[in-house]
Amino acid sequence: MLLPRPDLSLNSLGLPKPPAETRVVVAMSGGVDSSVVAAMLADEGYDVVGVTLQLYDHGAALATKGACCAGRDIHDARRVAEAMGFPHYVLDYENRFRESVIYEFADAYLAGATPVPCIRCNERVKFRDLLETACDLEADCMATGHYIRRLDGPAGPELHRADDPTRDQSYFLFSTTREQLGYLRFPLGGLASKAETRALAARYGLPVADKPDSQDICFVPNGSYAAVIEKLRPGAAEPGEIVHLDGRVLGRHDGVIRYTVGQRRGLGLGGGAPLFVVRLDAEARRVVVGPREALASRTVTVAEVNWLGDGDFEAAPEGGWEVAVRVRSTRPPKPARLHPAGPSRARVELLAPEEGVAPGQACVFYAAEGTRVLGGGWISR
Repeated sequence: MLLPRPDLSLNSLGLPKPPAETRVVVAMSGGVDSSVVAAMLADEGYDVVGVTLQLYDHGAALATKGACCAGRDIHDARRVAEAMGFPHYVLDYENRFRESVIYEFADAYLAGATPVPCIRCNERVKFRDLLETACDLEADCMATGHYIRRLDGPAGPELHRADDPTRDQSYFLFSTTREQLGYLRFPLGGLASKAETRALAARYGLPVADKPDSQDICFVPNGSYAAVIEKLRPGAAEPGEIVHLDGRVLGRHDGVIRYTVGQRRGLGLGGGAPLFVVRLDAEARRVVVGPREALASRTVTVAEVNWLGDGDFEAAPEGGWEVAVRVRSTRPPKPARLHPAGPSRARVELLAPEEGVAPGQACVFYAAEGTRVLGGGWISR
C-alpha cells in the first residue's frame, strides 16, 4: 500500500518556509525539556529566540530549589542559549503572574476549592501574554517543552495526548484555544520517554542534561500551601469544627486551607473506622468527613468549558457527547457522557463513580477512542 507523500514544501514545524527563514520563540523554563526543544530547533537551523519568564520575586526565587522560573533556572536557560548560539531574553512577568495566578490560587483555597495554578499559568500567562510577545517579535510560531501533541486534522489543528503516557501533560493544557493551537508547537510530544529527552540533552552537550525535574508548584516552596496562603491573606487560617456527615462534631481544626477533599491523614481524630475529608464548608469553617464510600461521585458540574472537539459544543447528539474524562491529573481517562448546559457549562455523567472529585480541579474531556483532547472545564460541584 502506498503511503501519502509528505508535503515537501513544509518544514518540520509544518510551515511553508526553510528553517533559516522561520523564527521560533521557545518558552524556556531552564529545565531539560524546554532546553532540548530550543537545542533541537537551533540544530535544525531555525531562527530561535529563547524567552524565560521571571514569575515571582527574584530574591525568593534564588533560594527556592526544584521549582521552575526561579533565579537558578533563568541562569540555566541563558547558559543553554549561549551554548547553542541563539539570543535569550528574560521578561519580568511578576505582576501579571501574581494577579492572574497567585491571588486566584489563594482565594480558591479560602473558598474551600482545590485549585490547579499550573493550568491558569499556561492559560493566562504563557499562552496569552507570552504568545502575544512572540507575535510582537515577528515569530512564525512558539514552541514549548510540554509533553503533548499537536496534529493537523481535517478541520484544523488538534490536541492529542503525548506518546509517553507517564509524561502526558494534556490535563494542564485543556484550556488552550483553537487560535492558540494554530500558533503553538510541541516538539517533545512524540518522544517515547523522558530518557530519550535526556539523551538528546547529552547529545547537544547541554549543561542541564542531568538537572532534576521540578516537583513543587513554583511559588509554593516545600509544598506548604497553607504558609503561602497565610502570607498572602493574613488571618486566613481560622479554626473551626471537624464534623461527620451525620452531624456529629468530632474535633477541631486550625484552618480549612490545610485540608483537601479525599484527605485521610492528619485529621487527628484517633481510632475507629477510617474517615476522609468529603467536603470543605469554608463559609461555616467546617471540615466535613465521612467513610470512603462518601467520596464517590457519578455526576460532576463543570464551568468555563473550552471545547476543542468537532462541531458546535451545544449541538450534542441525543444523550450527550460520548467521551472519556480525567478528573485528576494523576488518573487515567474514564468513560463518561458530556451534557452541555449552555455555551460554557456542562454536566458530566461518569459511567463508573470516581472518588475525591473536588471543586477547583479540572475535568478534561478526551475522545472515547484514541488520543484526542476535546477540551475541558473547571469542576464547580
